Amino acid sequence: MIILGLNAYHADAAACLLKDGQIIAAAEEERFRRIKHWAGFPSQAVAYCLQEAGIGLGDVDHVAVNSDPTVHRLERLAHLARHRPDLALVVDRFRNRRKRLSIVDELAAAFPGRRFKGVVHRIEHHLAHLASAFFASPFEEAAVLSLDGFGDFSSAAWGSGRGSEIAIEKRVLFPHSIGLFYQTLTQYLGFPHYGDEYKVMGLASYGKPAFLERLRRVIRLQAAGTFALDLGYFRHHRERIAFDWQGGAPVFAPLYSDALEDLLGPARAPSEALTERHHDIASSVQAFYEEVLDHILQAVWDKYRLPNLAMAGGCALNSVANGKIRRTTAFRHLYVQPSAGDAGGALGSALALWHKLGGRRIAAMDHAYWGPGFASGDIDRLVMAETANLAALGCEIRHFGDDAELNRVTAAAIAAGNVIGWFDGRMEWGPRALGSRSILCDPRRADIKQLLNHKIKRRESFRPFAPSILAEHAADWFEGIDEVPFMTEVLPVRPDKYALVPAITHVDGSGRPQTVRQQANPAYHALISAFFEQTGIPMVLNTSFNENEPIVCTPGEALDCFLRTRMDILVLGRVMIRRREGTAPAALPDSQPVADGHVAGS
Repeated sequence: MIILGLNAYHADAAACLLKDGQIIAAAEEERFRRIKHWAGFPSQAVAYCLQEAGIGLGDVDHVAVNSDPTVHRLERLAHLARHRPDLALVVDRFRNRRKRLSIVDELAAAFPGRRFKGVVHRIEHHLAHLASAFFASPFEEAAVLSLDGFGDFSSAAWGSGRGSEIAIEKRVLFPHSIGLFYQTLTQYLGFPHYGDEYKVMGLASYGKPAFLERLRRVIRLQAAGTFALDLGYFRHHRERIAFDWQGGAPVFAPLYSDALEDLLGPARAPSEALTERHHDIASSVQAFYEEVLDHILQAVWDKYRLPNLAMAGGCALNSVANGKIRRTTAFRHLYVQPSAGDAGGALGSALALWHKLGGRRIAAMDHAYWGPGFASGDIDRLVMAETANLAALGCEIRHFGDDAELNRVTAAAIAAGNVIGWFDGRMEWGPRALGSRSILCDPRRADIKQLLNHKIKRRESFRPFAPSILAEHAADWFEGIDEVPFMTEVLPVRPDKYALVPAITHVDGSGRPQTVRQQANPAYHALISAFFEQTGIPMVLNTSFNENEPIVCTPGEALDCFLRTRMDILVLGRVMIRRREGTAPAALPDSQPVADGHVAGS
């Protein structure tokens, strides 16, 4: 049985393909379109999944979509009666609903001459999230929690998973949402783009929660883990909020009302310098989010008393809060699959349908490498075609016949302070680079943030960099660490290690590790092992292989990124391209690292 799962008409459009319950391929549309968080119908991701499976559209038995506009009809009508929203808002949502009912037409347009002969199934948004978490987890039974902005008129759902069944116990319905709260405060703090919440997480460590009491007015905690927004601080429930979710990057208007500025002071403009007040507000936002999460988790624990927790939804990417769950609650094990946000709904809808149709549990997802891979011949042809150009640009090319020698030379280059582009194997599924499309550096260098921002990233100074660490050594370097193969938890670095790895130790003494096991990614594990043998440090600094764009997908995109930045070395499979010292990049923009107005000395 072939099931194609989709996240469509929403940010982070994506596709996933299952064959007899086994994951064959999964990818986000942004990687092919080269536009971050691309929203619309994921036609190119679908084409990739079909190609990877070696099938045509006519071979697909079922399409599962992580949205069901028909659910919660009575609740929707009740909301309209209570709040009497702007007519333009109602019209917009009706149009969006109609768009979401044309999957067969979209497939016909994307694949002319090839007919889909199967059945389209609508899977409720949060059930898809929960399925993506539980059915991909190693747990036979677990509490399950989905938290995000909104999907199918709800923002949260929780319950339990046992075997092939998920039972949803509670929901939080529109217009109340902890995800929307975080998104709104992210906008208020001057980070206007979809997905900028991680910037608030990074900034929070530089402040103190001085605004926590004020924020407690914005959300009221209620019985049984539920909560309610004070809607006076928001606009989403009653006004038309301009947005665009079709055919490009998600764009939307401010979500907060004037009342929020009355409560916290004037909102920050994106170009405005960050002050201690902004740091403190960010710290307060993160602290209050954690309070609300603890409130929910306490109710979930009281209901189920299960030691395992599987989480999904955009809020499950709050790695700072995730890292505290096993310290502040009774849950002993946490699983967050690598694409926990809306893209992961493609996986979840497919898994939910598979189990609905009587399928058996699949093996746990223990790696994230479900995207396109490229044969050595593809890389060799690219390098051969570019040899003259690379030579003219001052680059040396070396082909390795032995993996051990490649790893030894690459590890030595990292230890010598070089910035390495590492492209190997199939692309990662989810927002984190996990050793297939990564930029690697020496975690011992205290100046690495400035170096990386100078050479490639040009991003805000308060944003931390993360390590990939050999799983067998992780407990020696991080406190309270469990398996975190997808970089989904921020954990305390052991204090005696701070001085050894300053590049990955955040200002508050934390880090966001990826534990790397040999069986999950043999090539990456071998490289880190070579670095460990040379330096005694069982980790490398790992950041995404991109430059203000989606993570690179193809060898050509990796080479282009290398040439237009000041990266020192590019490793494409078994080919190493090294820029001679003093050689300028092909086309580096003149702009300096992002000017974020960060307060000196903080």
